[in-house]
Amino acid sequence: MMKIKLLSRNPDDYLRETKDDIRKVARNFDPKFHPFEASREYVRALNATKLERTFAKPFIGCLEGHKDGLSVLKKHPTSLSTLLSGAHDGEVKVWNLPTRKSISTVQAHTGVVNSLCFHPKGKYFFTCGRDKTIKQWNLDEEFHIEEDPTNVILGQTLFHAIDHHWKDNIFATCGEQVDIWDESRAEPIRSYSWGVDSVQSLKFNPVEHHLLGATACDRSIILYDMRGTAPLRKVLLQLKSNALAWNPMEPFVFTVANEDYNLYSFDMRKLSKPTNIHVDHVNAVIDVDYCPTGREFVSAGWDKCIRIFACNMGHSREVYFTKRMQRVQQVQWSLDNKYILSGSDEMNIRIWKAQASEKLGPLKPREKAAFNYNEKLKEKFGHHPEIKRIARHRHVPKFIYRARKEIKTMKDSEKRKEKHRKIHSKPEEEKSTRQKVVLNVKK
Repeated sequence: MMKIKLLSRNPDDYLRETKDDIRKVARNFDPKFHPFEASREYVRALNATKLERTFAKPFIGCLEGHKDGLSVLKKHPTSLSTLLSGAHDGEVKVWNLPTRKSISTVQAHTGVVNSLCFHPKGKYFFTCGRDKTIKQWNLDEEFHIEEDPTNVILGQTLFHAIDHHWKDNIFATCGEQVDIWDESRAEPIRSYSWGVDSVQSLKFNPVEHHLLGATACDRSIILYDMRGTAPLRKVLLQLKSNALAWNPMEPFVFTVANEDYNLYSFDMRKLSKPTNIHVDHVNAVIDVDYCPTGREFVSAGWDKCIRIFACNMGHSREVYFTKRMQRVQQVQWSLDNKYILSGSDEMNIRIWKAQASEKLGPLKPREKAAFNYNEKLKEKFGHHPEIKRIARHRHVPKFIYRARKEIKTMKDSEKRKEKHRKIHSKPEEEKSTRQKVVLNVKK
């Protein structure tokens, strides 16, 4: 007898349940049957990288209406479509981002609005200005500001910044000292001071709510714990830090924007050196803000551009700028992780995409699958020279290009001097670049 082998197929493997389903194709994934698969995927990765740079158009729109330069921006804690801004002429505006129009305007202070902060529920906000006052303003259901403030606190000294506790009815201000206020009282419930220089900025930790970080004019970063009667730590850097931002997913990690053109990420459990140094700006860095996932942050620079950094990378992955944009004072990352908001000296608020080539609006399932496939291909072949070159290339203004070359020359000169000094001096303990950043840590 002769044995005959029959092919048996299950109809469920290739029949469609509905006519809209994609036909299932039987495929053998054995690599020996696909000898040119790697080369085909490389070409696809190269094309995907080129298309990503072709469609990289991050600028979305502009909010116009202020009569003076922007001094502060603050996103609403519960509404994705609401933004609060303050200007140098004392004016505060509430914006609706989808319509790009101002909802409400109030003359909050007689001078510059130094800082703003929302209550965690978003029903009211606080402002502090150059006129040495703190004011509380209520918002109605349509986010209109009431004409008169519900509370006014007169201070003895200038308030540089204000920030609200993430849970309790407590807020903090900084100036000649750091004050902790209860909303129901006109006097601070606690005050902290360390040295004689004024404190420029401060932020509450979004996870460990009792922790508070601040930057001062004496080039220091100061950490406070509201449960104690004295500051915790003081870190002295080579130049002054302008702003501080806490990582929302890692409560002990924070990043500061420094005058030496760099940003420094620290772990507060070991402050002897920064965990990472983020370079690429060619002038002082003014502001910094984290994305909700804690994996990236955005920085605003005196070099008229904003840059996006990954937390574990030293160089920026994106640089955004326009011809009209001047010195960027404030930057905010939206709570849905899709948009970036920047305010600059020429009175405009700009809206950017967090992912420059991302398509706005809902994606069809096939578009989403194609996008995910291209992302995996770019990740797989990202180390190839041609793909790496295309993915990293960015056009920048001429003054940034020239300044970057000048900074490179200066750094090469410093390395050369350091090398010669080591050759012609006695052996000593060598410090790394990160250790040289921190001059002193005080307890």
